[in-house]
Amino acid sequence: MLPTTIHTAPAQGDFMLLSEYQSSTPQSFHDGKPVLHYHATGAKAWLPKDQQSRVPIFPTDAPAFEGDSGEMLSQDEIELFINSENLTVFNTKTSTGVQIPYPSIGLHAMQHKADPAADGAAENDANKAPCVLLQLDLSDGGDDDETFDTIQLTLIPPSSSTDLSSPAQEGSATRSEQEKLFDAITACQNLHPDPADDDEDDDDDDYADRIVFESAVDGSSEAIEGLPGVFRGSATGDLPPPMPGSTTGWITAENVGEFFDADGNWIGGGDEQEDKEGEDLGEGAGRVRARDELNGHENGADGEADSKRPRTE
Repeated sequence: MLPTTIHTAPAQGDFMLLSEYQSSTPQSFHDGKPVLHYHATGAKAWLPKDQQSRVPIFPTDAPAFEGDSGEMLSQDEIELFINSENLTVFNTKTSTGVQIPYPSIGLHAMQHKADPAADGAAENDANKAPCVLLQLDLSDGGDDDETFDTIQLTLIPPSSSTDLSSPAQEGSATRSEQEKLFDAITACQNLHPDPADDDEDDDDDDYADRIVFESAVDGSSEAIEGLPGVFRGSATGDLPPPMPGSTTGWITAENVGEFFDADGNWIGGGDEQEDKEGEDLGEGAGRVRARDELNGHENGADGEADSKRPRTE
C-alpha cells in the first residue's frame, strides 16, 4: 500500500487522545476521531539518500551523513502522529508529510544507531541514539517480488513527547521515549491485520478433489470409473464409512494388502468379505429347488403334515 502525501500538519484536535479514550466508553468503535497514541515534535527521521524520493518529506538539500553501514542517510527534523488510523510523519520546514498505512509496515524494531550530532558516536555505544526502525513495503499491490519497493525509515524520538498517559497508568514503570514510540506503533498496527489473500482457497474446497474408499455410499458420492468401491471425497469434509473387511475401518500400512495386490491393482478385500458373507448363509444357498421339492416341504413332506394346514388350490 502506498503512503498518502499531505501538505497540512494535523492538529491534536483532529484526534481523540489516548488518555481520553481509555477513561471513557466510546459511543461507537467504528466511527469518530482516530485515537492518538503518540505525538512528538522535534523528532528526527533518517532515510537512505537514494530512497529519499519515495518518502517526500525531505528537502532536496537535506543534510546527509554516513550511517553505520556506510551508506549515506538523509536527516531532518519531523513531527510524529502515531494514531489508530495511520502513522503520520510531517516536516514543518517543507510543509510536507506522509500518512503511512500500517499494513505497509512490514517490520518495526528498536535499535541504537550512531548519531552524527554526538562526538565519538561511532566508537562509543553510549553515544548512539535510541531509535525505531521501520521497514516499509511500498507497492501498488502486485504479488510479484519484483514489484515490492522496500525502504528503511528510521525514527529518532526526542527527549520528551506529549503526555498521553491515562490516570490508570500513573505509578507504573517509567518508559523511555523509544519504548513509548515502539509500543504505540505496535498497538496501532495490531488494529490493522494483514488483508486475507484472495488467492487462498478455503480448505473445504479441497475435499471434493480427494479420493476416499467407502463401503456404504448414500448415493451422494461420485464413483470413480474403473475403481470399484472408490468414490470422490465429500465437499463437507466428512469422514467416509469403514472399508469392507477392514478390522480398523481404514486402509493402513498393516492391512493395505487386503485391498491392493503387489502391482497396485484394487482387489477390495473380496476374499475375506466373501468368506464372511458365506458363513451367514444356510445349507443349500444358491441351489435351485424343483417344484415337487418345494411343494413337498410345504405339504409336510418331513412328517409334519398334522401340524400344518393342507394346501388348497
